[in-house]
Amino acid sequence: MEFFPIFLDLKNRPCLVVGGGAIAERKTALLLKSGADVTLVSPDLCHNLTTWRDMGRYTHLERRFQDEDLTGHHLAIAATNDPRVNRRIAEIAGDLRIPVNVVDQPELCSFIVPSIIDRSPVVAAVSTGGASPVLARLIRSRLESLIPAGYGRLAKLCSRFRQRVKGRFTDPTERRLFWDRVLEGGVAERVFSGHDEEADQLMEKVLNTPVTGDRMGEVYLVGAGPGDPDLLTFRALRLMQQADVVIYDRLVAKPILDMTRHDAEHIYVGKERDKHTMRQEEINQLLAKLAKQGKRVLRLKGGDPFIFGRGGEEIDTLAAEGVPFQVIPGITAAAGCASYAGIPLTHRDYAQSVTFVTGHLKDGSMNLNWKMLAQPNQTIVFYMGLVGLPVICRELQHHGVGGDMPIALIQQGTTHMQRVFTGTLETILDIVEQERPKPPTLIIVGHVVELQEKLAWYEAPLHSEQGATSPIDF
Repeated sequence: MEFFPIFLDLKNRPCLVVGGGAIAERKTALLLKSGADVTLVSPDLCHNLTTWRDMGRYTHLERRFQDEDLTGHHLAIAATNDPRVNRRIAEIAGDLRIPVNVVDQPELCSFIVPSIIDRSPVVAAVSTGGASPVLARLIRSRLESLIPAGYGRLAKLCSRFRQRVKGRFTDPTERRLFWDRVLEGGVAERVFSGHDEEADQLMEKVLNTPVTGDRMGEVYLVGAGPGDPDLLTFRALRLMQQADVVIYDRLVAKPILDMTRHDAEHIYVGKERDKHTMRQEEINQLLAKLAKQGKRVLRLKGGDPFIFGRGGEEIDTLAAEGVPFQVIPGITAAAGCASYAGIPLTHRDYAQSVTFVTGHLKDGSMNLNWKMLAQPNQTIVFYMGLVGLPVICRELQHHGVGGDMPIALIQQGTTHMQRVFTGTLETILDIVEQERPKPPTLIIVGHVVELQEKLAWYEAPLHSEQGATSPIDF
């Protein structure tokens, strides 16, 4: 290691910053956040430093640096634009054995300031030893996505219960296993979802419950989005990687499924038109059964679980069975596919409302409120409507929509297989006959489709497994 990693307690400790620009501002902000007693030396100050000085947050010496300024300080930061002054500060600090950081000159530093992930009291630091601060920031941004904001609150909960847990479990191994269950279970998830009071109540219950094999698990109802793995939420990714069992449908792209725990049990419950691997009622009961066995169950759904995903039916059963659950929204197909196709669902000049409808056929009809769907100045999005496209075109025109109304079909939107077919209600069936779009295909009807050619920005890569879904017609 080029530098020894260490965290310093600077609360109420005198620290010196020399410089009054943007870099000095960033370093001063970090010192103030850590509770340091900051003195800043500079004849000029940037806007924020001036504001903080006027608020009395630090002491300002409005002049150039003098050698004696370092006396009595526990830490120093040189952030001037004069290399000679910065070098002089480093030399004097070395003689006085004061830790010193010289911005952008690692050879003069006795310590460096890392990129910080702050989830106080949890703090993580990333350093490249001064070789590349930009790389350190990039690594930090990756870690930010893996460390929920609630980790600080979780650490405080652990602190509140630490002595009681220590008294309950005198054996270090048992104590560690207990904390493992807490930090990867329902208590932690309630903290992350903002239910701190529930987390405390559950912690009390867990702490006072005899340790047996009959622990209640939890169900995570997670929206996997329209296909592109990069569109997953941070919370979805975290839960995907800690679930014991993964129950998924056919619209979940393989690259997304590959991001779940490799040792988790995977159960496919996909539905096709006129063919159900497992009936919805059986899926509902399976979720409850597995959770009651103490397992963390991931119910992974394409798009958003509450938009034509039947998620409401599943959690209705879980609530009735007394099974804990949480719902993590996903980007629904309408939003994701429209965005990647360059079609705004609303636009002041074209559409002031948007309607989502399902295109599932039932007894040869679509049972939709066609009069409402035929109203002007709106966008209509049909899910699962490829098979019923002739009915859609016929009924919209029958209820007054012009045959020249623009329509778009988006094949496997957001993935490497995305293709966009545009036409009108009169021409689209001929286009489908010629192009043979592959499902899943989303249908958008409305004048906003006119913007597609102008606003299209996404070009699907030629060779990629991103977002691949099974080519099943619906």
